[in-house]
Parts: sequence; C-alpha cells; structure tokens
Amino acid sequence: MDVRRTFDILPYQLQNFPKADCLAAKRAGNWQPFSTQQILDNAERVSFGLRKLGVGKDDKVAIISMNRPEWLMTDFGISQLGAVTVPMYPTITVEDYAYIFADAGVKAVVVSDKELYDKVKQATAGLDISDDCIFTFDRVPGARHFDDLLAMGQGGDKAELERMKAAVQPDDLLTLIYTSGTTGKPKGVMLSHDNILSNCRNAQASVPVTKDDKALSFLPLCHIFERMVTYLYMINGVSIYYAESMETIADNLREVKPNIFTTVPRLLEKVYDKIVAKGYELDGVKKNLFFWALNLGLDFDTQEDKGFFYNTQLKLARKLIFSKWQEALGGNIRCIVSGGGALQPRLARVFWAAGIRVMEGYGLTETSPVIAVNGFEPENNKIGCVGPLVDNTEVKIAPDGEILTKSASVMKGYYNRPDLTAEVIDAEGWFHTGDIGEFVNGRFLKITDRKKEMFKTSGGKYVAPQVIENKLKESPLIEQAMVVGDGQKFPAVLLVPSFDELKKWCQRHNVDCNGSNEDIIRNEKVCAMYHELVGKYNQGFAQWEQVKKEVLLPAQWTVESGELTPTMKVKRKIISNNYKDIIDSLYQVEAVR
Repeated sequence: MDVRRTFDILPYQLQNFPKADCLAAKRAGNWQPFSTQQILDNAERVSFGLRKLGVGKDDKVAIISMNRPEWLMTDFGISQLGAVTVPMYPTITVEDYAYIFADAGVKAVVVSDKELYDKVKQATAGLDISDDCIFTFDRVPGARHFDDLLAMGQGGDKAELERMKAAVQPDDLLTLIYTSGTTGKPKGVMLSHDNILSNCRNAQASVPVTKDDKALSFLPLCHIFERMVTYLYMINGVSIYYAESMETIADNLREVKPNIFTTVPRLLEKVYDKIVAKGYELDGVKKNLFFWALNLGLDFDTQEDKGFFYNTQLKLARKLIFSKWQEALGGNIRCIVSGGGALQPRLARVFWAAGIRVMEGYGLTETSPVIAVNGFEPENNKIGCVGPLVDNTEVKIAPDGEILTKSASVMKGYYNRPDLTAEVIDAEGWFHTGDIGEFVNGRFLKITDRKKEMFKTSGGKYVAPQVIENKLKESPLIEQAMVVGDGQKFPAVLLVPSFDELKKWCQRHNVDCNGSNEDIIRNEKVCAMYHELVGKYNQGFAQWEQVKKEVLLPAQWTVESGELTPTMKVKRKIISNNYKDIIDSLYQVEAVR
C-alpha cells in the first residue's frame, strides 16, 4: 500500500503492523491505549460528523489543544474529506485566534477544555462560525463534546467517504500552519500532503525507529516538527505515548521507557542544569567522581577518537555516573532528536558521552520542516552543526551567506499572500530561509545566524546576536539573553538570570538573597559576577562583537507576556520596545563618560 496522502497512514499501519497501542494517553492515573483500528474508526466518524455540518473539500477546521489521541483522530478525519486542518497553539491570544479564524475562513473548531472554549467563543464573536460547529475534547457545560461529533458520524456512508478520499490528491492542501510571527501578523503556511510526506520519506534514513519502538510526545502537534515526526512514527509502526504535561515529562519517561523522543534545546538545558545542580549537592568522593565524569563528557567529540586512555575513562564514567542519566530518561533511550533552535554544543557532547545520542536538526515550517539533521552514527553527526542534508534536498549558500533550499517539501506558499510568497521563493524555485550558514567539511550544514536579526554597529561592523546569546546561555546562571546595539558604538546585552541557580551562588558566596528578584540583581557582588561572566564568554569573539555592557532583568520573558513566540523565540522588536529606556540608558551613560 502506498502512503500518498496522510490519511493513508492508518490503513497502511493496520495492514503492516496493527498496534494495540498506536496512540496512548494517561487518563485518571492510568495509560489508556488506542489501537490502530480504533483511531481509524474514530477518524471516519469525525469525517462523517463534519460532513453533516457541511464541511467539505478545501474547507478549514481548526484544532486548538495540547497533544492527545483525539488530536490525531480529528486531523485524519478532516483530511479524509479533502478539508484543511488549521492547528493553533493553546497559548496565543484571543486576538490572534480571531485573526486566524477570519484569515483562513475557518468553518469549525475543536478545542480541548473550558479555558480554550471561552477564548474561542470570544474570538468567534461576529464571525461566521456557529456554536454548533465548536466542539470540546473535555466535557464543558453548554458546549458540544467530541463524543457528539463521533455520534453524528455513526453509520455514515462509507462508499461516499471513499469517493471523497479518492478525490484528494497528494498535492492538495493538507494544512494551514500560521507562523508564530516574531514580527507583524502571523502568516498561513500552505503545506500539502506531499510536502509533509516527502519530508517523512527524506528524513526516514536519519531516524532509527522500528515497529517495536515507543516514542514519548510532548512538543506541540500544532508545530510542524512534532506533526511530521508523528506521521513518520506511525508509518514505521512506532507506538506514541503523550506526556501529561511539560511538568510530568520526567515521570512519564520513567513510566513509558521510550526509545526516542523529540525535544527543543531548552528542555535539554533544563535536564542538564538539574543534573549538575544535584552534582553540587554531593559530598566528597561522589562529588569528585561526578565532576570528573562531567568534564570527560564536555571533552567528547563524535568526529574524533581520543585514544585508549580517554575511552577507558569514559567507559568507567558511563558505568559509574552516566548510567544514572540513562535511567532518568527511562533506560531505553536510543536517541533524542532536537530541533526548533540552536543546541549548545556542550549539551550534545555530554549527552553523547553519556551514551544518549542527540541528533540536532534544522528546518522551517515552510520546508515541512527538516532540511538537515545529524545522524545516529557518529560519523554522520558533527557537534555544533545541524548535520548532513536529508535525502532529495538541495541547499546552496547565497553570496550574502543566506541558506537557500529546494525540495518537494517546500511549501505551496503563504495563504492569501502571493506577495509574501514571491519574497521568499524566487523564480528558480529556491526558498530563502532567512538563516545565515555554511558547510563544514563539505557536508555538515552550520547555522551562524538569522539574516534579519543581524545588525550593524555605528562602526559599520555586522554583529550576529544569536551566536553571542547562545554562548552566554551556556552558563547555568543565565536563563535568557538578548544582544542589542543596532547603530550603536558597541553591543550590549539584556540578561535574565536563572534565579534558582543565582540563589545557590549567593548562598555559596555569602550574598543576601532573601529579598525580591529586583533586590538580588541590584546587589553589587551579583552585578560584578555577571560582568565577569560576560567578559569570560566575550573571549571567543572579535573585538567589535564583544558585549561591553550588560543589564540584569528581574523577570523572565514569556509567551504570555508577548515577548516570546509559542516556539520560545525572542520577539526582538517587542522586547526592545518594552525595555527601550533601559537600552537607551546603556548608551547614554557611555556618551556622558
């Protein structure tokens, strides 16, 4: 059986490796599995139910929910009609929902809970979306439940559904994914069935999974990374277990004992920071052994055999120390795929040293998403790079350093915006990523910065802020960083401390940390320590790139504050505007001097 449309995945899995636990979620304290047949049956009921509401080919249906089996049932049910799934983050604003509903012309909405139902009710006021077309996965008083949609689909005409499925072509629109929009209004990325399935095929060789494997899923399904990987898992018969929440991941890893999961770098940073914090709590020989193993790990390199003495020590470290890291991840992890942002090389080194293979990849929503990914085999994995290109994908580096790509996975365009589409896909079909990069050793792609985020100092020198920020965030004492200095004499940086780690530092150095965050960051010893820390990380940069001043901020940037996108990228314009006076003062003081 050929998987040409995403909904072909379910009958393909049923025919080749039917699963008792195709998808699973924790309900009332127990893991509840859903078989391939159950998912297929419920997807058909969703199709029939939506059809009764008048949903047909090319109509738009929104899903707003955290990950759960019903998300996929709904997605497959929508696509079988030739309709279009519009996945949306549960964390965005009512105004964003209203904009997307109107821009996409959404006809029906499925949400997870009461909070989201209330937001959607506000967002749909004045729009042509009736209450009868809004459903909830959880039971919400006054709302139509998902079971009602399934009941509407009982006893549907299967012959009619087969006709509708047969009318869906691989190049037809599957989904509209609205980009998080670091600037301006979000844009609807149009991806076809073939865009995403070609990416599954192209990435297949890089992801070592089998029908006997389990995956833990916690990155949002509304993001293209987790969505594509989910389809890839299902094509290969991998059982997918949904974490209860971001807070329960550690517990869920131990319960499910997965072989693979995908993550964003920030989560791995938090895992690493917690492990190191526990190392500091050890005493005597145990503490010395821990940091001996950690330092060995920081020296690991996938591309270099460091010889008998190092390898012997590493083998011992894995037995004494790193085996506990593996146990904390469930004990069966074969690899972790990291995407959505730059992974600090030290994290990749330590996890690889611990026998946990981290595969950093790179891509965009517009490319469905994977362009390159580091391999499972050490020879195909270069730390600090995002790996070799996936199969059937072309990349060239433009004269200004921008990464251009061409493949069957490149989007159809931006919905209703041919003008914006023409800006990023040139006449020869090359998609302009907006990222700056280079090839290392002729085959490993390396991302050096975002083209649009680079700025020029008053001395005419270009500065790539992401590179500096990622270096600064290697310190466990720094939670967030944003480099500024466009048109100024020198770069400066806004720093948000990791206050848990900062308080531990204060206790070790007899610094009062009982006050508010504002009080702590005003302490002279704290300010001096951060100034010294910035100076240490400056050393790897050219003179014009080095940060001359830093300012500490008392509160984290969040999605809720509007300063981060749902994928945790900083909204530079908004943060610059919110802290305009502070940024200006950094340069005014310099002028007075």
